[in-house]
Amino acid sequence: MIGYVTLAAAIIAEVVGSTMLKASQGFTKWLPALLVVLGYGFAFYFISMSLTYLPLNLVYATWAGLGTVLTVMVDYVFFKEWLNKQSLLGVALIVGGVFILNMSGVASHG
Repeated sequence: MIGYVTLAAAIIAEVVGSTMLKASQGFTKWLPALLVVLGYGFAFYFISMSLTYLPLNLVYATWAGLGTVLTVMVDYVFFKEWLNKQSLLGVALIVGGVFILNMSGVASHG
């Protein structure tokens, strides 16, 4: 369970870092730029913690997949970026892939 908690923290920290990367406007805004560094720093710390409990293939696929999905959602809500049908299909496929990977048991058997 702790592996998934630290993985969730890594995903949230990475999404904060990515969001602030856009908000920093090329690192010209100091507070968002600082949050980029902190977000990515915490993301890598928490992902390294999750790797002590979960296999790399599951951790990385989940981190990348759910991080992408959450970033798309944040982009849509806060930056008013448009999502078309293909974008929504892509997000659904990512979520499905992460779900299958986590449920398959293959990822947990190295």
